[in-house]
Amino acid sequence: MDYLIRNMKKKDIPQVQHVAKTSWNATYEGIIPLGIQENFLLSAYSDKNMKSRLKHSIIYVAEAEGKIVGFANYSPITTDGKTELGAIYLYPEYQGKGIGTAFLQQGIKQLGNVKEILLNVEKNNKIGMNFYTAKGFEVVSEFEDNFGGHILNTVRMVLKVNKITSNS
Repeated sequence: MDYLIRNMKKKDIPQVQHVAKTSWNATYEGIIPLGIQENFLLSAYSDKNMKSRLKHSIIYVAEAEGKIVGFANYSPITTDGKTELGAIYLYPEYQGKGIGTAFLQQGIKQLGNVKEILLNVEKNNKIGMNFYTAKGFEVVSEFEDNFGGHILNTVRMVLKVNKITSNS
């Protein structure tokens, strides 16, 4: 399957919002109550917040079959070479096709002198946990997170980038 990874544009906001909602509902069903998911999505992916993210962070989209099927959101790189991977979300039917890996590679390539990619993942998000572990991310810590009144078991992970770039 052909897909293109590119920088997100303002006109992509509605499609990215749809990917977020669809993939969140699929990923967190049975983990986070639907009402809490909806409140979070309305706030985090509002037009205003999306415009702010576009301005202050790096967002890539994956385009396949003429539509956006996923996105990844990185924070600006710090002076000591760290970035926060805030999100990688794909429509469920596009998972397992190499797009998530391409998002990681794009971030590593375009963010320049990146040494560490940090992220938080819900412990019961098996797809996410398996993906990040397979890509070489290591668990740094685990903590409970109060997410809109619902307690989540969050895992903090890190990828030391020099490991991948040296053997590719």
